[in-house]
Amino acid sequence: MAPNPKKIVVAYSGGLDTSVMLRWIKEKYGCAIVAYAANVGQGNEELEGLEEKALATGADECYVIDLQDEFASDYIFPMLRAGAVYEGSYLLGTSIARPIIAKGQMDIVRKTGADAVAHGATGKGNDQVRFELTYNAIDPDIRIIAPWREWDFGGRTQLIAYAEAHGIPVPVTAEKPYSMDRNLLHISFEGGVLEDPWTEPPEDMFRLTVSPEKAPDSPAYVEIGFEAGDPVSLDGDFLGPRFLMERLNAVAGENGVGRADLVENRFVGMKSRGVYETPAGTVLHCARRAVESLTLDREVLHLRDSLIPKYAELVYNGFWFAPERAFLQCAIDEAMKAVTGVARVKLYKGSCQVVGRKAPSENNLYRPELATFEEDSVYSQKDAEGFIRLNALRLGVRVRKSGGKR
Repeated sequence: MAPNPKKIVVAYSGGLDTSVMLRWIKEKYGCAIVAYAANVGQGNEELEGLEEKALATGADECYVIDLQDEFASDYIFPMLRAGAVYEGSYLLGTSIARPIIAKGQMDIVRKTGADAVAHGATGKGNDQVRFELTYNAIDPDIRIIAPWREWDFGGRTQLIAYAEAHGIPVPVTAEKPYSMDRNLLHISFEGGVLEDPWTEPPEDMFRLTVSPEKAPDSPAYVEIGFEAGDPVSLDGDFLGPRFLMERLNAVAGENGVGRADLVENRFVGMKSRGVYETPAGTVLHCARRAVESLTLDREVLHLRDSLIPKYAELVYNGFWFAPERAFLQCAIDEAMKAVTGVARVKLYKGSCQVVGRKAPSENNLYRPELATFEEDSVYSQKDAEGFIRLNALRLGVRVRKSGGKR
């Protein structure tokens, strides 16, 4: 049996699971505990008083590290360039946050001389995989403690009771037992009443978006400028990645844009219902594709699109630091060098619609003189006859070989 670790860095959010986990680890292992929280854009409401709460719950030290700028520029934006959407609906807001949180945790391990890490992910979920693949990509010898795979608690109801018995304040109650996870890209909701996929999410659950019914009666228009596949400006104002995300989250959220309700296939093998709010991410996906339609070669665009399911799967499953994700990123970023331009997007009562797009002449592959239905001097319509005949050649051979039968 392995000896107890000397110092454990605990990934701590102040929520139900990690609050109970911190106290439980302290009691079980009796060693020094370092609480670590990553600021990835969850808001001051969740971060305020976090250090005091961690120390009161049993931590010996606490680090709250602001990773918002790095998260936006080095994680969210590369994933957006890839057009990553998991199973056609999920914009991977939780998935993309886990690698940077785990990487920051390993930085604290080095800073404090700890010999173990702990996370509050359940044994049923994807996050345990995402955290631990990242730990192993950085230091395969680090000891990993996952309380949900060790303790005897059967579920969150028992955790709530434990927290109440130990005087640990948590934001989850028996009346609202669903869990929330927020960052710069999105907020997710799981568990509780949402475990019934037939149950409509309660309206008071949402944080980033108003309901489409209560959104303004007049549409809002935003213009998003892109350079090499990255959004760089909003309505003519050039903004850094983090601040662009924050401003666009507010505008899109006010117009009810970005809600998703889906049942997804977890990496561990089960289906799970999740509800998500991703206002800025929804608009940016829509806007980027509009600029791509002008600037990407047809075959490059189609090839990149064929890579999206694999790239999204890698992010969802936790392989952000794997060589195959880096390989795909290099290919995608090469294609994205051409994606420079502006998209105008109409936001109205939950809908997000591109109503205009433009690109500088050196990037723009759209040629009005080729596409026009009016008379032109650059395209001979008679050429289409031979083009069609050559493409139909094999189809005719097949029919004649079968005696005229399809």
